[in-house]
Amino acid sequence: MKMNRRSFLAAAGAAAVALGAGALGAQASEKTSAAADSADAVAKGGDYDVVVLGMGGAGMCSALSAKENGAEKVAILEKLAVVGGNTNFSSSGMNAAGTKYQQAAGGDAATDTVDLFISDTMTGGKNWNNKDLVTYMCTNSAAGIDWLDEHGITLSDVTTMGGASVPRCHRPADKSAVGAYIVPLLQEQVEQAGIDVFMETPATELVVDDKGAVTGVKATNSDGEEVTFNAGAVIVATGGFGANFDMIGMYRPDLVDYVTTNANGSQGEGMVMASKAGANLIQMDQIQTHPTVYQENGALIGEAVRGAGAVLINSAGDRFTNEMGTRDVVSAAELKQPDGKVWLLLDQALYDNTPVVAKYEARGMTVKGDDLASLCGQLGVPADEAQATLDTYNAAVADGGASDPFGRTTGLGALETAPFYAIPVGPGIHHCMGGIYIDGDNQALTIEKKKIDGLFAAGEVTGGIHGANRLGGNAVCDIVVMGINAGKKAAASL
Repeated sequence: MKMNRRSFLAAAGAAAVALGAGALGAQASEKTSAAADSADAVAKGGDYDVVVLGMGGAGMCSALSAKENGAEKVAILEKLAVVGGNTNFSSSGMNAAGTKYQQAAGGDAATDTVDLFISDTMTGGKNWNNKDLVTYMCTNSAAGIDWLDEHGITLSDVTTMGGASVPRCHRPADKSAVGAYIVPLLQEQVEQAGIDVFMETPATELVVDDKGAVTGVKATNSDGEEVTFNAGAVIVATGGFGANFDMIGMYRPDLVDYVTTNANGSQGEGMVMASKAGANLIQMDQIQTHPTVYQENGALIGEAVRGAGAVLINSAGDRFTNEMGTRDVVSAAELKQPDGKVWLLLDQALYDNTPVVAKYEARGMTVKGDDLASLCGQLGVPADEAQATLDTYNAAVADGGASDPFGRTTGLGALETAPFYAIPVGPGIHHCMGGIYIDGDNQALTIEKKKIDGLFAAGEVTGGIHGANRLGGNAVCDIVVMGINAGKKAAASL
């Protein structure tokens, strides 16, 4: 079920970009040129109110919020030539509670509350989460959906994710992958706001004065020159370290041979720079594996596929877990299967209702059978046992999960429409829950819990929000809600 990391790293980045958005690469390249036109072609440094490190979802939300809250001169430094970071690969959606779209959807979605969202998040994180941060994120999640709306980014379809008591994961109306949808739209907003964007300009060091305050950042521009950006506040939004196997080996040596879903840029430099500036790094060993990863290239099979009704079967044709459980539990159940073979099973109705599956098929990741017996023959799975498994599951779907042998009561959908499809899957490194210790202002803290003047952080680079396990749909909520907060508080600090 595992791939040697050297062979994986040689191909994973291009594969993930191709899957995540189809034409996203070309689209991002075009927009990158437009972004460069709005700033100096080559970064020369200078004086700014707020400098944001990283042009993923958290970075762009932070920069926009800083600008909207009074910071006149805002810059984003992006080390790569393409924007978006890991947000490009986010496939499912954004969790939020008490939204207008949940009310419109009706049913269980309309009964959601902030308290239930908080409870699900804390339970999913094994109560290792910082409850104050969780409470802020969940309380402001509906406002985050509205903020996106105001910026022309509408997540109006509501679905279910693992670990959620009710449907609260918001995605585009066409049910397409959320990352490929929001990244180019956020970038348009950044350009329209007059924010200076410097591509291929990796930050190398935070500038700290004799009082311990962060007053800027050093970077290397696209000509290879060192430049300095002086800033009233710096927001670190550089993501996690899910593609840095040296760091993974430091904190979780048991994961060094796993594939990773992360963009090659997820190297953890922001955490290292913040630490050198005095920030405390917490829960660094809390690295999440995602249970449905295509092992040949690290491509993520979005949780929304299970949320639409797909099940996991082993080589005996049996289900072995509640597919809508938390990612750590489902991953652990997969690893217990005798021969390590696991497939995600779905039917034509689910295929038609979940557009991203066609992308998996186009890349040769699916196995298709005109009927269940034909599919099982290709997989080497006993067809009679697989049919019995589906019969039991479909009966449980009919009674709302009351008879499901694994207690699955969410994300139910009958699988009975031929042809049938299977995708071979297994666990892969997906999200770093640990990172920079922050407070409710998204301001970085020292080990003594003292604020570091001028230093803020948002997104996967931070630690504490997700605890020991992140719920699917909470990453986008994190980058939007906490990104908005980081920008607002950074601007206020000026």
